[in-house]
Amino acid sequence: MWLYNFGLTLYAWIVRLVAPRYPKARLWSDGRKALFERMRQAIDPKARIIWIHVASLGEFEQGRPIIEEIRKTHPEYKILLTFFSPSGYEIRKNYAGADYIFYLPIDTPRNARRFLDIAHPEIAIFVKYEFWLNLLAELKRRKVRTYIVSAIFRRNSIFFRTYGGMWRQALESFDTMFVQNEESKKLLATLGFDNVLVAGDTRFDRVAEIARAAKRIDLIDRFKGEGRLFVAGSTWGPDEELLIRLMNDNPQIKFVVAPHEMDESRIEHLIAETRGGALRYTQCTPHTPFGSKQLLILDTVGILASVYGYATWSYIGGGFGVGIHNTLEAATFGLPVAFGPNYQKFKEARDLVTLEAARSINNYDELNAWFTPLRDNEEFLTKTSRIARDYTTRHQGATGIIVRTIFQQ
Repeated sequence: MWLYNFGLTLYAWIVRLVAPRYPKARLWSDGRKALFERMRQAIDPKARIIWIHVASLGEFEQGRPIIEEIRKTHPEYKILLTFFSPSGYEIRKNYAGADYIFYLPIDTPRNARRFLDIAHPEIAIFVKYEFWLNLLAELKRRKVRTYIVSAIFRRNSIFFRTYGGMWRQALESFDTMFVQNEESKKLLATLGFDNVLVAGDTRFDRVAEIARAAKRIDLIDRFKGEGRLFVAGSTWGPDEELLIRLMNDNPQIKFVVAPHEMDESRIEHLIAETRGGALRYTQCTPHTPFGSKQLLILDTVGILASVYGYATWSYIGGGFGVGIHNTLEAATFGLPVAFGPNYQKFKEARDLVTLEAARSINNYDELNAWFTPLRDNEEFLTKTSRIARDYTTRHQGATGIIVRTIFQQ
């Protein structure tokens, strides 16, 4: 345990050291300054608190359906939401679904005690991969009901290694572990845990809600016109090189490309290389004439999910890097999906590939071979779209299982 505590302390020291040069590190460090005092001023000591912790934005999207279901069914509780990463906190720090939103302090024994003294939660919920050893031990000591949701356990993870004793011990803090699949349940059974419930992944509930709440966007309506639209989300450079070729080979198709990061040089490259002409979303007005422009670059955040609702086909970026981004937002609209080769750690992507609603591609020839029959064969397109939509519908319901179980205990 001393090595864990030392490692966290060293990590915090390094982040502070590099903070002046790296904006993300500066946000991480500054967000934790005077944290306990700010918490003490904000949190009502008499309130009944449910604490939900997420690592970053992706985990927030998994936790959000639970927050909103608790808010609806148990309004007697206040919601405390914490983030570890600035990329989650800075985007969702004004989220109206939670009463209190803070960074998580570094998980030292003293910080764990101070945090829980102020937060005084009746229930603690961790999303997916969050295992903070001191906080979990302190929650167990205080007999606070504690859960992990939408979790996945793999045979090669630290819990199943000979040196993973303290991590296995941390699992004893959870009253119930809500996992995504039977494999996780079976793995935990080998460690002697029977307080495991296969509830599924709350992201399916979240994307279903996003689809129901999708808004009409006049600018996208006008850009699409009477044609068909291909939407590429969260793209990186290698993805965009393939998409440029696909656009230039399909001048009759309209494209929307949403870069994962607003890199000006990449945006300029997209504009320069698209033969059919390109515009930036942020530079368009209600009166912008789109004419025959083929590409609209979505250089903004917050509307990609709604834009998928206009599409016929989709591409998800990141598969030529550390891993693909969210495929479910596209699939829930019944879109065939393509992505790069690095997708294996995402169960929903593997499932969609197995069902032939998605295709992993390694190069342009494979991307074109996937797209051409979906472009030219309406019956094949309809069948593939139905498979994608049915898959996301079939896996909804995790939120209800989790919230009902927690409040029945």
